[in-house]
Amino acid sequence: MNKYQEITEARKLLGLPERATMEEIKANYRNLIREWHPDRCKETKQECTEMTAKIVAAYRLIIDYCNNYKFSFSKEEIRHYLSEEEWWLERFGNDPLWGKG
Repeated sequence: MNKYQEITEARKLLGLPERATMEEIKANYRNLIREWHPDRCKETKQECTEMTAKIVAAYRLIIDYCNNYKFSFSKEEIRHYLSEEEWWLERFGNDPLWGKG
C-alpha cells in the first residue's frame, strides 16, 4: 500500500473530508476515541480495543503527515481562503461603483 492509500484509509477511518482543519481532525479523533474506548464501548472488549488501536494509528499517521506537510504561501493558494469581504476588496478595491469606499 502506498502512502496516499494509507493516508486515505486513515482519513476515512477518522471520518474526515478530503480537506480538513487541524481542529476538525482533533475533534473527530476525540469523538471516535470516546465512542470506542474499551471502558465505554458497547461492543466486545476485544473489538473496542482493536478499533481504538486503529483510530490511534490513523490519527498518528494523519498528524505526522500534517506536521511534515510543506504549506504553500503562494498568492494563488492564499486566495482560496479569502473571506467574502477580502475577495470583494481585492477585486474592486475602493471603486466608487463596486467598492466599499
